[in-house]
Amino acid sequence: MNDTGGVREVEVAVVGAGQAGLSAGYFLRRAGYNTPGIDGMDRGADSYSGSGSGAGKGSGHDFVLLDHSPAPGGAWQYRWPSLTYGKAHRVHDLPGMPLADADPGRPSSEVVSDYFARYEDAFDLRVRRPVDVTAVREGARGRLLVETDAGVWAPRALINATGTWDRPFLPYYPGQETFLGRQLHTAGYRGAAEFAGRRVVVVGGGTSAVQLLLELAEVAGTTWVTRRPPVFRSAPFTEDWGRSAVAMVEERVRRGLPPQSVVSVTGLAVTEEIRAARARGILRPEPMFDRVTPHGVAWADGRALDADVILWATGFRAALDHLAPLRLREPGGGIRVEGTRVARDPRIHLIGYGPSASTIGANRAGRAAVREVLALLGRVPPAQTSDPGAIRVAPAQEAATL
Repeated sequence: MNDTGGVREVEVAVVGAGQAGLSAGYFLRRAGYNTPGIDGMDRGADSYSGSGSGAGKGSGHDFVLLDHSPAPGGAWQYRWPSLTYGKAHRVHDLPGMPLADADPGRPSSEVVSDYFARYEDAFDLRVRRPVDVTAVREGARGRLLVETDAGVWAPRALINATGTWDRPFLPYYPGQETFLGRQLHTAGYRGAAEFAGRRVVVVGGGTSAVQLLLELAEVAGTTWVTRRPPVFRSAPFTEDWGRSAVAMVEERVRRGLPPQSVVSVTGLAVTEEIRAARARGILRPEPMFDRVTPHGVAWADGRALDADVILWATGFRAALDHLAPLRLREPGGGIRVEGTRVARDPRIHLIGYGPSASTIGANRAGRAAVREVLALLGRVPPAQTSDPGAIRVAPAQEAATL
């Protein structure tokens, strides 16, 4: 890493250390890239064998991994404690190290945070945190400038893995500001106990809304409202169906439109718990209300409902404000992405975005982004070795193995 006038030059900057960012970091390490120490010392990575040791002579190809969260775990560390590992969507293994023997009754925030911490140590991913990236701008000599509250980095390529958790989406409805009760988004939910005996309106048609309704119905009166009738899918989610759903999301980002969530095209999987809740009337959706009143919500047909709490399970938007100086957005409001590469600037890759906004999609996107970055920078992917833990720089003829 070179320090030029206070600006630290690196080959690649990875922003975000959730599933997608750690996946990218793994494949960069596998390609022989170094993660300089916090004090700027080269940790060496031409040959790496895990265990946090960082053996080998430095290659001069550095990358930095920046994360704004205070600890490992990505967005998972902020999930509500009652979302146990057994209730969460499947957390796919990060490349190179399985998540094994996790207690299904333990909070997913703890399980995943511990797993990510072990992963960072095992593969020597020297994550710098907490670091807030405030802007990414055009720099000199074809480099980008990544401005943060901990200094400025100048990479030749950027892999953005900032996810969505920092941008909860709250739609506006007339009268919302007059409501005398409590309003909160899923991001602020910590458990059902604080809503005991309350009348709660849950807004949203996705998986989170269903999970919260199942919890809240045990202690509170609940009403479920959705903008569109939710689609429950009892047929198994086959690999072909999954590919088809991801392709639909991918097509939108290719056209430069804001990405849809994958669940919006897959529907909601019917489990035994959901089947029982539907039979009890817990998951009986009402159409979206038209306005909020001081004491609840109301519909245009004259119906009204008193409520103490409105819980907005209305999803998130991609956290990309720091990329605004680069003017990457298309007229349709999104960023056009081909694979992981931003169409307007091939130096920038978005992972955990659109079709890769899932734990398995994030893994694959990290791998794909690194392949393209290596090609952009004139380097080649590494060869596999007989040691599954080893990471070595590869000869050109082995490029297809990544």
